[in-house]
Amino acid sequence: MFKVELLSKEMMIKPSSPTPPHLKTLKLSFLDQISPPVFIPLIFFFHNHGEDDHGRSSQKLKQSLSKVLSLFYPLAGRLKGNDFIDCSDDGALWVEARVHGFLKDVVENPLMEELEKFLPAEPYNNGDDGELILAVQINYFLDGGIAVGVCMSHKIGDGLSLVNFVNAWAVAAREGHVAGISPPDFELPPSLFPPTTADLSGSGFSPSVGMTREKIVTRRVVFSKEKLAALKKSAAARVSDPTRVEALSAFLWSAAGRKKPQNPSAAVHAVNLRSRMNPPLPDLTFGNLWRPAIAVTSPETTQDDLVSHLRTSIRKINAEHAKALQNCHLYLENLHKAQEMFCKGEAEFCSFSSWCRFPIYEVDFGWGRPVWACTTTFPYKNVIILMSTKSGDGIEAWVNIGD
Repeated sequence: MFKVELLSKEMMIKPSSPTPPHLKTLKLSFLDQISPPVFIPLIFFFHNHGEDDHGRSSQKLKQSLSKVLSLFYPLAGRLKGNDFIDCSDDGALWVEARVHGFLKDVVENPLMEELEKFLPAEPYNNGDDGELILAVQINYFLDGGIAVGVCMSHKIGDGLSLVNFVNAWAVAAREGHVAGISPPDFELPPSLFPPTTADLSGSGFSPSVGMTREKIVTRRVVFSKEKLAALKKSAAARVSDPTRVEALSAFLWSAAGRKKPQNPSAAVHAVNLRSRMNPPLPDLTFGNLWRPAIAVTSPETTQDDLVSHLRTSIRKINAEHAKALQNCHLYLENLHKAQEMFCKGEAEFCSFSSWCRFPIYEVDFGWGRPVWACTTTFPYKNVIILMSTKSGDGIEAWVNIGD
């Protein structure tokens, strides 16, 4: 247990240049509108060799954040309802803190309840009545280490969007300018998936389905290269050439067990749409470009068959599926049916999101790449986040369960 002492709070970092009038309003895409109203949390831990002056580090990070926000201008705006972002240049929340402890102690023996101290906001609390888009907390350890905690509203983008933003910020900090950074395209997702003007509550679907303020316990389980190889070998009896994520997800799905064996079991896996669209979208496309693949099994389904069900559902998220998303009313009907199944307890749900291919360990503010990067607790039961280990050949599973 260690203390995290706040040094500054409620400071807003504004873009270095004002957003042009014709870009002041950004409509949410339909996929933004149906995304959950939570923050996505990420924490990056760095050794800070040769730059012990926290004042200089702070100045460099603030200046580079201001510069990169001129490219990622909606992140400095405010969310207005479930319709649009007012690109008002109000700024991103900036917090600094002194950690009365050592970086190595956190990295070598992370405690879930301690990690949240490095974040500027709780995942389910968007602050300012849910209007804030981006919040950052810079944490200085006694041994010179630095932890950069970032929270971004899920209403503007997905996990890959957040990681791409942090990488752009790191480039600006490292290079001192944003000249080589490709500006993200915020207008493309709303044009591909036009927003609905209908009241979502009238459709029977709520973006906040499954969210809870109950106590959530998070456990981190690390799967080595060897363990993943064994899981893949086992899964290969059912599907050809299973991926690490397929094999591990099926294993964790079966390990979750069933409280009501007579009920169906459902695995919900977030799938990145970018590479599955026709034509494919660049990975740098900013927005909520993901959809859940839902695999439902009967009580008679054997554990060995889970990976087959999972693969079948994931492969249904293809270009044809992406095109069908443009018929938002039909898609909302399908979401409503899945929500009813969840709310009535007709099936036991286990949700997955894989961040394994995200360039998380490429983030370099000038201190080298992270010694460790992690997420924290999400306000959902039975949600599992998969992240690559630093070496890239293992996977960390962040398992959120009810207390």
